[in-house]
Amino acid sequence: MRNFIVKNDKTITFSLGKEKELGDREILISVYDSLLEKGYDPVNQIVGYLISGDPIYITTHKNARNLIYKIDRDDLLKILVRYYIFG
Repeated sequence: MRNFIVKNDKTITFSLGKEKELGDREILISVYDSLLEKGYDPVNQIVGYLISGDPIYITTHKNARNLIYKIDRDDLLKILVRYYIFG
């Protein structure tokens, strides 16, 4: 089923079904893979981007630079710090 309409209490929504927004984790993995494919050290490049906010650290290969913009840098840094401290 390609398109469908769902009616919920006077609200009608439209969806393309298979289309879905990538989550932050999936975006980060995709950016990581793109950097690796281009021969960069993905961890260093992503850290450079997170610290500086300068997108030049992220390759345009496979749309990685546009994808990284979808992640809020501050939120990602908070998640990383919490994960580092609390595992």
